[in-house]
Amino acid sequence: MLHPRIQEVTERIIERSKATRQAYLARMTAAKSKKRVRAGLGCGNLAHVMAACSSSDKALLTKDEQPNLGIINSYNDMLSAHVPYKEYPDLIKKVATKFNATAQVAGGVPAMCDGVTQGRDGMELSLFSRDVIAMSTAVSLSHDVFDGVFCLGLCDKIVPGLVIGSLSFGHLPIFFLPAGPMPSGIPNKEKARIRQKFAQGLIGRDELLAAESASYHSAGTCTFYGTANSNQMLMEIMGLHLPGSSFVNPYTELRDGLTVNAVEMMLNQLITSQDANPIGEIVSEKTIVNGLVGLLATGGSTNHAIHLVAMAKAAGVEITWKDMSDISEVVPLLARVYPNGSADVNHFHAAGGLPFLVKELLKGGFLHEDVKTIVGNSLNDYTKEPVIDTSVIATDNQIAAKVKWQDCPENSHDEEVLRPVTNPFNPQGGLQLLTGNLGHAVIKVSAVQEQHQTVTAPAKVFNSQAGLQDAFARGELETDFIAVIKEQGPKAKGMPELHKLTPIMATLQDKGFKVAIVTDGRMSGASGKVPAAIHLAPEAVEGGFIAKIREGDVVTLDAPNGVLKVHVADDEFAQREIEISEQVQTFGTGRELFEGIRQTVSSADLGASAFGLIYPNTNQ
Repeated sequence: MLHPRIQEVTERIIERSKATRQAYLARMTAAKSKKRVRAGLGCGNLAHVMAACSSSDKALLTKDEQPNLGIINSYNDMLSAHVPYKEYPDLIKKVATKFNATAQVAGGVPAMCDGVTQGRDGMELSLFSRDVIAMSTAVSLSHDVFDGVFCLGLCDKIVPGLVIGSLSFGHLPIFFLPAGPMPSGIPNKEKARIRQKFAQGLIGRDELLAAESASYHSAGTCTFYGTANSNQMLMEIMGLHLPGSSFVNPYTELRDGLTVNAVEMMLNQLITSQDANPIGEIVSEKTIVNGLVGLLATGGSTNHAIHLVAMAKAAGVEITWKDMSDISEVVPLLARVYPNGSADVNHFHAAGGLPFLVKELLKGGFLHEDVKTIVGNSLNDYTKEPVIDTSVIATDNQIAAKVKWQDCPENSHDEEVLRPVTNPFNPQGGLQLLTGNLGHAVIKVSAVQEQHQTVTAPAKVFNSQAGLQDAFARGELETDFIAVIKEQGPKAKGMPELHKLTPIMATLQDKGFKVAIVTDGRMSGASGKVPAAIHLAPEAVEGGFIAKIREGDVVTLDAPNGVLKVHVADDEFAQREIEISEQVQTFGTGRELFEGIRQTVSSADLGASAFGLIYPNTNQ
């Protein structure tokens, strides 16, 4: 039986989204009803499509009897997570050839690394890169010559951007192919300890770089449970990956076998059974709720408080932070993965991983089972895990998917990392909505110890993270305080992550001071330990009351009770002026090119999206 709260929130979302969802599905139905576009192409158009193809592919495209697959690739050889994608297009094409089908790289999308831009000017482009990726995906598919699509992307804004762009072509079957995490490096707690020692000036840059390099050391996603790996969890629990495929390491037989299997599956669906589920039908209200549940049950990245709103909106589904918060009240926390614990995603996968998690959440009534996926029409398919099928033999001239699926473990292999629904780490999920006289914000509580989840202290007000870093260097923060960091929202600066503050604030907390952060900016998906009210809306430059807080005002952040407020009399607070610093520099490292997005971007609670006017929010 579905949990009553999950049912209630789902029905609320369905009702709220009725008009926008129906309009979206009507557009997708109209697109799907058209005959294959290549059949109606002019000779000049078709010649351009196949000009650089082999003679055999030209013959297939000319006959137009077999599918042509599009590939959207985010490969670059700087971003470790995306390096493995270099080989994927050739592998996909090799499988397509076996089916007498064709495949083409439709286009590439940018893939920037927040780990490189943290604390630097380039971070101000990070959030906006999501919408650029969405538009790049649409441009890549705008030639309208593909019968199915594979999206190759993993990290931060890349997967949400690919989803948003793909949903504009929601009449097509679109599979997401992961590349997997790098093997485990030094323990995450050791990495955090060394970062704090560097922030305190106790070690030098050489020691810090050695530790960072021992953590980020090879191809694959970073192994902590930040936004990149939260993306992978979401794609799997939302039915856009193959079951159990998210956290298989790159360059392994199983990883390659899963990629081959995905291509074979899509081609079988398109050629033989003709029952491929289009992405626009897969990403439904129930699917979005399943994604929320997965995020909360695993203590996933707070960035998805923004991204999931924007992804849902692209499918005509309207969700709010209250929906997330209401679900979080009942969804149990079943995983402890850094920064919410000491384990990394490789440990999580070895303990039973997502198939075990899905099985337990279904058992507890927290997930909708009756949803469409790339595999079929039931989330029960996602309780199985892939293994090498030794009975399959591939010849030199043929390629075969040496993969089969078996039931996931009955019990977790490590209950310090992954637990059954009957024995959760916490009866509630990892995110909390905060409201009060400052507006509304979100906080990730899964990584914050209970004794630190409520802080009442005087405010220290900054308009940049550099200001707080300088104050720390001067020794001015050896006290209880709440750091109010304003003018960091999407309209002001593109909502940069403030992850560089984590070692400083963690150091002060470890010294026994009561500290917290309140900001209209973001914190990294890897942030934790220190309570942080983030994504505060309205933001300062839109008249948000965060810009009325003065140095020394007493502020309360009370995560257990969902409260964020400044202790100033209502009449005095109402009379205060909004204080905004002089216009910040918005040029250099390409920032000047994004002025149009800064002017039109929606608030964080509406997805911080440049597409807000296209998908209006009912805000109900």
